[in-house]
Amino acid sequence: MDLARIRNRRRAAGFTLIELMIVVAIIAIIAAIAYPSFADQVRKSRRGQAKADLLELAQLAERSRTVHNTYAEFDLPFAQSPREGTAHYTIQWVGDPDASTFELEAVPQGSQDKDPCGTMSINQANQKTPSAADVTPSCW
Repeated sequence: MDLARIRNRRRAAGFTLIELMIVVAIIAIIAAIAYPSFADQVRKSRRGQAKADLLELAQLAERSRTVHNTYAEFDLPFAQSPREGTAHYTIQWVGDPDASTFELEAVPQGSQDKDPCGTMSINQANQKTPSAADVTPSCW
């Protein structure tokens, strides 16, 4: 075999530094595009969990009112969303519930603060409001 052919085969067997840098650049571009979208989907998922928890607590408050004829007797069985693990929302009363009215709110915590919906609330009339009024339809 020709010695020049053997040398050429050995050189073609690996990647050059330029090729590796191009691959790294492509991966960086894809990550820069994908990560914000991923983070937004995670925020939406956490918001969905908080909405479900608010609705569940509102239903439990209605059940309690049926038994006690007041919302004031109802104690929140949990005060964060999700119930276990890292809290992404803190759930609390807005004021004190009385005989005929209540309002619950879910306040974002940590990285969830970047959610455009902000604080979400629900009252005894099932009126749902985020703190950012211009995004109501997409929040609930």
